[in-house]
Amino acid sequence: MATIKVYMKYTKDFGYMSIIETINDVNNTFLSRRELECNFIGLGGKLKKLEAVDMVTKEFKLSKKVVIPMRLKTHVGKSLITGTFYIYEDEDLAKKQINPTIFSRLEKAKAKIAEAVNVETSESKLEKSE
Repeated sequence: MATIKVYMKYTKDFGYMSIIETINDVNNTFLSRRELECNFIGLGGKLKKLEAVDMVTKEFKLSKKVVIPMRLKTHVGKSLITGTFYIYEDEDLAKKQINPTIFSRLEKAKAKIAEAVNVETSESKLEKSE
């Protein structure tokens, strides 16, 4: 059973509607994680992993859980992205099971975003002081 939610506004305002459609939602008790597969309709080539994590976290109300984007696949000729996410209760369990390279890439992306925010705030403070 597919669930469709429509997002009209998002923090990065793409300027048009995007839809999240759930393809597969499996609770893997052997590995103590939830495996979620979704289609992001209308965001082909524009969606980044951290933005997809934010959308999935808000959609499925996963604020206190660890959501890890394993794969974002774009489809040729379509504005469709298929994403695979692993959802853990505990970050330590996730670090034991998942390749450390994935975590280092996510940390780099988060650091880059934080740096951009710091640059913007420092520039706005300089403009106000002048």
